[in-house]
Amino acid sequence: MSGRGSAAPLGIAVVGAGYWGPNLVRNFQSSPQYRLRWLCDLDIDRARQALGRYSTVQPTSDYAAVLADPSVQAVAVATPAGTHLDVALAALRAGKHVLVEKPLAATYEDGMRLVTEAEKRGLTLMCDHTYCYTPAVRRIRKMVRSGELGEIHFVDSVRINLGLVQKDVDVLWDLAPHDLSVLDFILPDHVQPVAVATTGADPIGAGQSCVAYLTLQLSTGAIAHVHVNWLSPTKVRTTMVGGSKRTLVWDDLNPTQRISVFDRGVELSTPQEIGADERRDMLVSYRSGDMVAPAIGEKEALRSMVEEFADAIRTGRPPLTDGRAGLKVLDILEAASRSLEFRGAVVGLRTGR
Repeated sequence: MSGRGSAAPLGIAVVGAGYWGPNLVRNFQSSPQYRLRWLCDLDIDRARQALGRYSTVQPTSDYAAVLADPSVQAVAVATPAGTHLDVALAALRAGKHVLVEKPLAATYEDGMRLVTEAEKRGLTLMCDHTYCYTPAVRRIRKMVRSGELGEIHFVDSVRINLGLVQKDVDVLWDLAPHDLSVLDFILPDHVQPVAVATTGADPIGAGQSCVAYLTLQLSTGAIAHVHVNWLSPTKVRTTMVGGSKRTLVWDDLNPTQRISVFDRGVELSTPQEIGADERRDMLVSYRSGDMVAPAIGEKEALRSMVEEFADAIRTGRPPLTDGRAGLKVLDILEAASRSLEFRGAVVGLRTGR
């Protein structure tokens, strides 16, 4: 029933037919790796509407019936974050592999319960950090981890646009999970965030921060910065990764040139490398080389994500964005929220210890 090592399509159920559920339905239905069995939602009419032409999939409001179905080997959870613990935990306890939309849970403590349960039962727990499965981000991960950029000096990420102001979460919890999941995905294993300082503002009186700036200290002494904003009249989605050899710029809104790699930077000569007459002055030199825009193929991120989930289940290896990757994001978000309360104080991270 687990699906380990089996080549047959994996029986899967989607829970939640709201904003994101129909996207999962479409991708599971179109993948030969899966047989979509159920779409479960408290509002069965919404489930029926979301299924549309997928007449072979059963709509239901009875989650217990889904978990009792032996043909269901995995469950994808697309319900509100506050319900992730109960919905995902029930699936794990029923012996199902679980995919959870971001964030993994509403709190780090809840997320840890899910990770512990999955590991205890030998089940796959995966977090759908969708941006990590875009062709651009997968290429960035490869370039960073291969050393092509050199040692990472800084990461700077901007995710701003006009709206949508949320009622239940601030801009930090709404937008930053995307950037934080990408950061964790691309950084080499030996480079980890260890602390965060966050400032924010609510200039329109929305009741929570609408603009926020996160500054992450990395274990190597490098720095990562994330700017999120609901109030910007222009939409910007850029990430810059600066290395000792090259600097990479990812512009997610530019489909013709998503990635640019610059052979430009600053180099500092040490006293041992320069003549005796010059040792009293440290020399700063500027490297100004070429810019290269590597060709990036286009493939829907969700399709790559569901393929990764199937492969992880079949092989038993951890998925690229496993439960612990989801925990790291929750750790930073909770620490960032505490930092906001203390007006930008530096707060240490659990996963950075």
